Amino acid sequence: MDGVPEPHTGWTFLTNHARVLAAIADNHNARIRDIAAHCRLTERAVQKIIADLEQEGYLSHTREGRTNTYRIDPAKVLRHPAESGLAVASLLSLLARDEADRTATPDADSRHHATA
Repeated sequence: MDGVPEPHTGWTFLTNHARVLAAIADNHNARIRDIAAHCRLTERAVQKIIADLEQEGYLSHTREGRTNTYRIDPAKVLRHPAESGLAVASLLSLLARDEADRTATPDADSRHHATA
């Protein structure tokens, strides 16, 4: 990836923390560079988010040579009071299902929007 990703203005439904966690759930050996490109964030932002997630116990990593292998705690409950009782596994399940729908077939996106 060349340089800084194109910035996004306005609000979004998912936080960058959720995007990074979902990217790691998709590939536990993903490089920070790849996570940053996927999430359209800088590598520095991804490093900070990973540090936040590790500090709060949502994520841990082990170093294997030059590769990090991440482990997500699926039972960890989300932080916001409105989501009390909702575990990380539930959130990631929803995001993974959506990602599978979007990448399954070229016209899946149009079918999804028609039913939404």
